Amino acid sequence: MTANKSPTPYLTGYPADLVAQVRTLIENDQLAGILLKKYPQPHAVRTDRALYDYVLDLKNTYLRNAGQISKVAFDSKLHVIRNALGTHTSIARVQGTKLKAKREIHVSTLFREVPEDFLRMIVVHELAHTKERAHDKAFYQLCRHMAPDYFQLEFDLRTYLCHLDAGGRALWPATPDSQVPDA
Repeated sequence: MTANKSPTPYLTGYPADLVAQVRTLIENDQLAGILLKKYPQPHAVRTDRALYDYVLDLKNTYLRNAGQISKVAFDSKLHVIRNALGTHTSIARVQGTKLKAKREIHVSTLFREVPEDFLRMIVVHELAHTKERAHDKAFYQLCRHMAPDYFQLEFDLRTYLCHLDAGGRALWPATPDSQVPDA
């Protein structure tokens, strides 16, 4: 880590004392242990098909009236450093006399090897965008409806991203058994 680079770029907007605590944990090499104790295991969702089923289950549980999701995939082109952990798109096309909407959710491949709570947080975030475009009060209420601990999960994920950005190792690394080709 360079002297000019903040080890907490993902915590912009959080209280300074909280950011200082995270920075101290990173500097003292303690953050990884705390995260591993809180989230000991990675999830088992490894393929695009499994991710689609996971997203559909959450959607059907909380957003039954939302439009159909046509595609869900892990996306290696999404880079955490370039703003996106996940994306949602909605494309409307005219087919004959009907307007057809196609919705897609892409999740960064970073989420293949994280705890289920982190995967759920990003999926909830992207699903909320199917109903609410802006990051406003209604959006975050919807996120909390689907994941009551949404804000804590987002903070913990952001601390993990700070850990990685500061040169820390992946805490839930891929194992040979987890390398399943996409179905």
